[in-house]
Amino acid sequence: MGIRILVVDDATFIRDMIKKQLRDKIPGVEIFDAPDGARALAQLKNQSVDLILSDWEMPNLSGAELLTTVRAMPNAGNVPFVMISSRGDRNHIVKAIELGVSDYLTKPFSAEELLKKVFKQLKLIGKTPAQGVRTASTQGIAFASVDVLTSATAPKVAAPKPVNPFANNSAGALGAKPAIQAVPDSRPSDTPKAARGKAQLRFANNRVFTCVIRELSLQLMSCLMQRVDDLPTVFEQAVVDIETGDGGSLARLNGYVYSIQAGDDRPDTNIVKIIIRFVDNDAEKFEILSKYIAQM
Repeated sequence: MGIRILVVDDATFIRDMIKKQLRDKIPGVEIFDAPDGARALAQLKNQSVDLILSDWEMPNLSGAELLTTVRAMPNAGNVPFVMISSRGDRNHIVKAIELGVSDYLTKPFSAEELLKKVFKQLKLIGKTPAQGVRTASTQGIAFASVDVLTSATAPKVAAPKPVNPFANNSAGALGAKPAIQAVPDSRPSDTPKAARGKAQLRFANNRVFTCVIRELSLQLMSCLMQRVDDLPTVFEQAVVDIETGDGGSLARLNGYVYSIQAGDDRPDTNIVKIIIRFVDNDAEKFEILSKYIAQM
């Protein structure tokens, strides 16, 4: 029997991205997927799997609840379970370990980080795929794993390098799309609302940027950020932390880069406009975001 993997995440975009990476690197892999823990359990009742990749924050049944239930199942108690979450703080990882997690992966993650975790767990159960994955860079992986518990500090984010204004970094070179226009909708909360505030954008490999919010809705955020060499690309997954006035932050929102373009018409501009589309289906996150938008 070939390798069988269950992918659980309420965001279709994330599930599709993970499934593509697995199929590209593991010949003949059989993948099952579910949008929440409840439907993942239904899958496990009908077939066995070799590995479970599950998001933590999901509606109906969370990843933590799924893990607890799986560990109590006679036919799945020892299945490797990799928890995926936008929260990478020490306390969160410790809780996952106490629940019996096999490993931990922090969003956003690169393809190499994902495959490193998958191949490690498959090797432990004697199911190393025939086609090996090339060695992934260790930068940024320790903090996205249970390995953080043996480290004194988290990796530092490198400061952005100066930008060459004559480099070919125009909006067209970045594969940018035209900016989204607010489209009338029957649901007022779906229409982007002019906003003032700051947000932190987190991408794979510990790339963190601060941006100024221009428009915000339950579906997307439009913001301005400083131009740097290592800019994100269209479709790259992101985690958005929206800052509140009291120095706190809203529930972390998972999304992807919908468009990116120059902030104005000058080729040497230092401002970039980026639009992030959210992919979460978590009602609790929507409620928090709705209240924030209503107060703007």
